[in-house]
Amino acid sequence: MRHEAFRATARQANQGASTRLHDEMRQFLQQFVQSDADASSVVTSEWTPRVDIREERSRFVILADLPGIDPAQVEIWMDKGVLSLKGERAPSSQDASDGQPGDVRFSRLERTTGRFHRRFTLPDSADADAITASGHHGVLEISIPKRAESTPRRIQVGAASEGGTRQ
Repeated sequence: MRHEAFRATARQANQGASTRLHDEMRQFLQQFVQSDADASSVVTSEWTPRVDIREERSRFVILADLPGIDPAQVEIWMDKGVLSLKGERAPSSQDASDGQPGDVRFSRLERTTGRFHRRFTLPDSADADAITASGHHGVLEISIPKRAESTPRRIQVGAASEGGTRQ
């Protein structure tokens, strides 16, 4: 019976490693499939937080799943129309049973730790100066307001004088 339980645990550990390998391969291949104009690719990361991006009437919203990460520790910046997120999920401080090194043996290790860095190209209608972010229940919400639509303006062309200068 104990032998079967070990085999099941080993199989589950292999499935976790297989899932991670699959995610890494998918990220690697996406870099080649995605258009060069799309900077929402994964940059150098040890893992990739899942995101949802939606457009509303007055704003764009990015929702990033970041359980176990203090939202205040996530770096968010905007440069040349590209919004970047950067942070790290450290191994849990509960990984030691009584504080003695080597006392902990995992039967399963599935939670991803390490650094992440994501970039998103924003449309021209995004108001980069009014971006806000907040975190709640492990989800980081980034709100990107849209700029007011500009109305086309007709420009009057003046007549040139004989010397070629405008009057």
